[in-house]
Amino acid sequence: MVTPPAETAPNTIVLIHGFWVTPRSWEHWKQHYEAKGYTVLTPAYPGFEVEVEALRADPTPIEQLEVSEIIGMLEKLIGGLDGRPIIMGHSAGGAFTQILLDHGYGAAGVVINSAPTEGVKVIPLSEIKSSFPVLKNPANRHKAVGLTPEQWYDIFANTFGEERSLELYERYHIPASGKIFWGSALANIHPGKDDTYVDYHNDARAPLLFISGKQDPLFPPKVGHSNVKHYKSKTTTEIVEHDGPHLLPAIPEWESLADFALDWALKHAEGAREGGMRLD
Repeated sequence: MVTPPAETAPNTIVLIHGFWVTPRSWEHWKQHYEAKGYTVLTPAYPGFEVEVEALRADPTPIEQLEVSEIIGMLEKLIGGLDGRPIIMGHSAGGAFTQILLDHGYGAAGVVINSAPTEGVKVIPLSEIKSSFPVLKNPANRHKAVGLTPEQWYDIFANTFGEERSLELYERYHIPASGKIFWGSALANIHPGKDDTYVDYHNDARAPLLFISGKQDPLFPPKVGHSNVKHYKSKTTTEIVEHDGPHLLPAIPEWESLADFALDWALKHAEGAREGGMRLD
């Protein structure tokens, strides 16, 4: 059972959302952690500060989104905190969490069904199929690409009933950035450091846990395991698998999953009150 933050433990949790959703997707986790005494931040990507319905009506901020903008915003936010927080990210937010840890931010990180960082070349057939709505047309590189309710069910909510999947779709779904998605897909083709580059040999990185949904077709467990194997640093890097789809934070037993993630982070957190960024 998770207890309120101790004097030397992290007292802030930063929850980073992925694509096709907004910070609203963390609404229950935020309330859950706040009830335990934590300060919980759910930052929106630049331009995503409006509600889901507004982004559906005008997806211009999604079309113009850049990874560098997202990372810059998150670094400014976390660097301005009094202490180093626990950082948790889902899907693309998982890749951003990995980047933030590599850049020296956070006391511990937990990534859930994380998008892979640069160099992770395992691409299961299920991932290709799930990515098809965006990658099928090169013109989508300049668009915000949404999912149909059927595609959402197949990619995000395949272990839920169709009625529950539709509820989640109507509550959370927005289009995703074709530009970023295409850029990530090509990250292992063109040379040089991509936006999702991390130093896998960085011994100064904070501890990192991967939680991988066993029924996630977009980033199935083999992607997470490959991502973990890329890390050659001495810092703790672990992975666990859990029953559930890509939208793992919304499974019926989400509270126990949220507690497990926080317990692991608290156990492994380091230097939590030294400031928002590592000082060493």
